[in-house]
Amino acid sequence: MTNSLKKILLGEQGLLVIFLVALALVSIFVPNFLSQRNVIGLLQAVVTVGLVACTMMLCLATRDFDLSVGSNVAFSGMMAVMISNATGSIPLGILGATLAGATVGLFNGVVIAKLGINALITTLATMQIVRGLSLIVSDGRAVGIKDPSFYNIALSNVLGIPTPIIVLVVAFVIFGVVLNRTVFGRNTLAIGGNPDAARLAGVKVDWTRIAIFALQGAMCAVAGVLLASRITSGQPNAALGLELSVISACVLGGVSLAGGRATMTGVIVGVLILGIAENVMNLMNIQAFYQYVVRGAILLFAVLLDNLRSASGFRR
Repeated sequence: MTNSLKKILLGEQGLLVIFLVALALVSIFVPNFLSQRNVIGLLQAVVTVGLVACTMMLCLATRDFDLSVGSNVAFSGMMAVMISNATGSIPLGILGATLAGATVGLFNGVVIAKLGINALITTLATMQIVRGLSLIVSDGRAVGIKDPSFYNIALSNVLGIPTPIIVLVVAFVIFGVVLNRTVFGRNTLAIGGNPDAARLAGVKVDWTRIAIFALQGAMCAVAGVLLASRITSGQPNAALGLELSVISACVLGGVSLAGGRATMTGVIVGVLILGIAENVMNLMNIQAFYQYVVRGAILLFAVLLDNLRSASGFRR
C-alpha cells in the first residue's frame, strides 16, 4: 500500500468513506432507517454524546481524558431539576447546573495540572465521587420535575427541528472554530504534540488544561439539562457508560490518544457512526447483551485505527 493511499484511508477521507459505506448499507438493508421519524430520533439520541465529545476532543488533544463525564451529566441534570423545583425558576436551574458541572471540571483540571496527579486516577475518583453525590442528594431516587415548562427544553423545536439538535449543531460549529481558528485551539494541539516545547514557546500549559476541563464540565451540564428534560426527571443513574461512548466517538473520528491531533469534522463523523450503530441495533431488536459486545468492538476498532494512524505518521 502506497503512502498516499495510507494517508487517505487513515485520514478524514477514509473515515468519511467508512461513514458513507455504512450509511448506504444500512439504508438498503434496514427497513425504515431513512424515515424522517427515525433520522430525527437518531440525531436526538446522539445529542448527549455529541455535546460531551466537543470538549472531550480538546482533552484528548492535550493527552488528557475525562472519565467523570457520565457522572457529571447525571449530577448536573439533577442540579438543574432540584434548583428549578426549589426556586421556581428554570433559568436559575440551568445556571446552577452549569456552575455545578464547570466546578467538577475545574476541580479535575486543577488536580491534574497543578498537583500532577494522573488524569486516569483523578477522573476515575471524581467519577465515583460525583455519582455518589448524585445518589446522596436524591436519596437514590429520580427527582421529578415540578414545572412542565422544563419539558419544553427538549420538546420545543425551531422550524420543525428539535431544539437539542440545534444546540448540538451550534456546539459543533463553535468548537470547530475554537479548534481551528483561535490561539486557544492552536495551543491545545501544541500542548498535545509536545508540552515542553509549548511551554518554552510561551503557552500557559497548566491553565490551558484547566480551562479545557472546566469547559468539559460546562458542556456536561448542557448535556445534563437536555437529558433531564428529555427523560422528564433528574436521574442519579443517568448516563452510565457515557465516557466510553464519547471516547470511542472521538478516537474513531481521528482524535489521537497520544495527543496533538484532532478535527471537529472527524469527531462529528465518529459521533454519527456510533449513533448509526446504536440505531440499527435497536431497529433490528438486537438484545442489550449483544449491544455491549458491539460497543466494545467499536472501541477496540477505534483504538486500532489510532495506532495505525500513529504508526503511519499521519498528521492533520
